[in-house]
Amino acid sequence: MSPRIPVIDLAPWLSDDPEARARTAAAVDAALSQAGFLLVTGHGVSREEREQVRAAARAFFALPTEVKQQYGVSVGGRGWLAKGAEANGYSEGTETPPDLKESWTVGADQPIGDPEIDAFWFQPNRWPEAEAPALRKAVEDYLARMRVVADEVLRLLGTALGQDPTFFTDHTAHPSYTLNINWYPGTGVVGEPQPGQFRIGPHTDFGTVTLLDRQQGKGGLQVYIAPEDGGIGWEDAPYDPDALTVNIGDLMARWTGDRWKSGRHRVLPPSPEAPEEDLMSLVYFYECDVHTTVQPVGGPVAYPPVDSSDYLRAKLEAISVS
Repeated sequence: MSPRIPVIDLAPWLSDDPEARARTAAAVDAALSQAGFLLVTGHGVSREEREQVRAAARAFFALPTEVKQQYGVSVGGRGWLAKGAEANGYSEGTETPPDLKESWTVGADQPIGDPEIDAFWFQPNRWPEAEAPALRKAVEDYLARMRVVADEVLRLLGTALGQDPTFFTDHTAHPSYTLNINWYPGTGVVGEPQPGQFRIGPHTDFGTVTLLDRQQGKGGLQVYIAPEDGGIGWEDAPYDPDALTVNIGDLMARWTGDRWKSGRHRVLPPSPEAPEEDLMSLVYFYECDVHTTVQPVGGPVAYPPVDSSDYLRAKLEAISVS
């Protein structure tokens, strides 16, 4: 494991021991200050639950393209994102080829009663009930579990920032969130990678906090740790099959005045050593309540306040391949 990306067991945090809770919060603060990443165990989401989602999603991704196209959407929509729909490197201003992946995307779908807000942030989820009948229940169960974990992680982050544990969860009464099930097939499906093409191009996440369940592979996740933070640039992310990978996004980094770093990362293309490697990631993006004003708390950079929804929507538009 990387010394800059530790494995944090949530059990001491969830205990009644104030010293154990304080040690856990201090370790989180140190990790997010260096790489913006950490791994968490003790989260209570079993491997079986995660694999049920993968199995159900694989049944959908295995369908013919013309069937999947019935559920096709663009970035920010709910449904199937085809290969070529997204280029995450665009968010850094890099004109990369489109990302080598397919995604099934769902999210928060309980409207708040404002048509303009509901139309984008709380769109109804679409389900291939006939073609992949197990997908809806597996994913909805997983969404419910991940929201509980995400709120607990935010309470830990609030404490790590030196604030009340509810500092962030005060803004998650009716949050937006998204689950991307990212399928990374081999070259037999996506073709040979173009120069500069990745399964997901280099980027930072845009929002508050991301909880990732991933699979290990040669064409897998890499994180960028700058030399001034003790890193060597791009390096393979540490992996623990029982852990969730947690990273903060641009909005959280801004909220802390860059005390914490937004974790820059990429997913490598299929490796020549394993060209038919097939991986799947469950990527849960947890955000705050719509139109939360994000005002930095301390940190070295005094960013002006931003509207969280306007900020996130502009980021999503930036990575969409027209």
